[in-house]
Amino acid sequence: MENNLESRIVKINSRTSSGVTLKVIPGHFATNHSHINYYIDMTTLKTRQSEAAAVAKSFVNKYSAITVVDTIVCMDGCEVIGAYLADELTRNGVQSMNQHKTIYVISPEYDSTGQMIFRDNIQPMVRGKNIILLVASATTGKTIRRCLECLDYYGGKVEGISAIFSAVSYIDGIEVDSIFQEKDVPEYNTYSHVDCPFCKKGERLEALVNSFGYSAL
Repeated sequence: MENNLESRIVKINSRTSSGVTLKVIPGHFATNHSHINYYIDMTTLKTRQSEAAAVAKSFVNKYSAITVVDTIVCMDGCEVIGAYLADELTRNGVQSMNQHKTIYVISPEYDSTGQMIFRDNIQPMVRGKNIILLVASATTGKTIRRCLECLDYYGGKVEGISAIFSAVSYIDGIEVDSIFQEKDVPEYNTYSHVDCPFCKKGERLEALVNSFGYSAL
């Protein structure tokens, strides 16, 4: 099954960001929140140095008008991109109000119930800070909404949301700045498990997918 999925990879080059290529696989997949007809593979964009740096550069212009960024909160394994983004923001004159005049790059933790938390030693990097939320993808927006609620609880101020791919333009009134949108992936769709047309036709799921990758069934 794995070889079958890999053989169906389609590469989509960004129209605006040099060196950023999205890999997608058509099929029938399930996330925690929905069923989707494309698995979007961002493994190398998040882990390969040159690609992570290119993704970070593409996000910088979004924040050119922002004078202060204190913290970048990374979801979906985007810490490498987050580090490069912090460097690019600093190079472009975006300042930090942190004591050491540099940007924090952090990620939330999940407790045993699946609730997002920040430990006591990390909370000062959130409380009262100007934050960029960095995610790999946003399909329904549920995970981002949970993170926004978490950041609000800990006293953070979200200045912007950046995603490599997003099927939504706004979440709770905040614009989602993305390199790739739904229109870039032909016929991309997300469904509830009740309304999934593949399930209605009796077609089996091919894989379970999340921010770490996929597990073929």
